[in-house]
Amino acid sequence: MGRLVRFTKMQGIGNDYVYINGFEEDGIDDPGALARRISDRHFGVGSDGLVLVLPSQSADVRMRMFNADGSEAEMCGNAIRCVGKYAYEHGLVAGTSVRVETLAGEKIVNLLHENGQICAATVDMGVPELMPAHIPVLVQDGGDTQSFIARHVDVGGTVYDVTAVSMGNPHAVVFMEYIDMLDLPCLGPRFECHPLFPRRINTEFVELVSPALVRMRVWERGAGETMACGTGACAVAVACHLTGRTGRELDVELRGGTLHIRWDAASGRVFMTGGALTVFEGMYPL
Repeated sequence: MGRLVRFTKMQGIGNDYVYINGFEEDGIDDPGALARRISDRHFGVGSDGLVLVLPSQSADVRMRMFNADGSEAEMCGNAIRCVGKYAYEHGLVAGTSVRVETLAGEKIVNLLHENGQICAATVDMGVPELMPAHIPVLVQDGGDTQSFIARHVDVGGTVYDVTAVSMGNPHAVVFMEYIDMLDLPCLGPRFECHPLFPRRINTEFVELVSPALVRMRVWERGAGETMACGTGACAVAVACHLTGRTGRELDVELRGGTLHIRWDAASGRVFMTGGALTVFEGMYPL
C-alpha cells in the first residue's frame, strides 16, 4: 500500500466529487489515474470525479477537476460551490467571497450561511459563449457561424433540435417531453461522441414545466448520467431564453435537487445558486 492521502467527499445537489487539499498534499503525479480509481463506486470512494484544491498565483485557490474516466474538465458548477465551501472551512481563505481559478477562467463564489453553517453558494459563472467555433461545434459550409440555436441534428437516425452553449465547457441542450422515459445510457453516448462535437459534449434533455421552471436530465462528458450539472443548468437557462421558452430567471430541477439560475441582462453574466454539503472525510492510498 502506498502513502495515504486525506480526502473530503462533498456534493452539490447530488453531483458528488472527492476533494483533495493541494495546499497540504503533494506528489499526486497522475490525477487522471487517481480519479478513475477513487471514483469507482464499487472499489473506490465513489464519485463523479476528483477535484484538487490548489494554490493559485492569480486567485484565492485553483481548482483542477477530473471526470470519473480520468479526463480533465474545464469547469463544474456544482463542484466549484463546494470548492468555495471547502476553502473557507479549511482556512484557505478569510472571507466568504472566494475567487477560484479554473481552466474556464476565474469565477467568484459567494458563500451563503444558514444557522451559522455554509450550506449554499452563488457563483458568477460568466458570460455564455454562443459562437460555434468557440464551444466548439462544427458548422457545415453556409451555416450560421455566430450561433447554434435550435439546429436540426441527426443522432442515431432521429433528428433533434439542438442549442449549443459553452459555460466554459461545451453543452448541447435538447427540449422534449417525457424525459423520465429516456434511455439515457443508450442516447447519451451518441450525443457525447457525435462528430459534430470535436471535444465531445455534455447533453441536457429538458422538459418545460412553466415559464419559471424546467426539469432536466444530463449526460456528462466522461461521467455518464449524473444527478446534477451546474454548468449544464446554466446552459439550459440560456437556451430557454434564446428559444423564447422562459425569461432570464428560472429554477432548473435536476435529479439531485434544484438550482436557481439568473442570466443578467445588463452584464450578460449568468449567476447560479445552489447547495454545497460535506458528506464525509477519510484517507485513501495513492
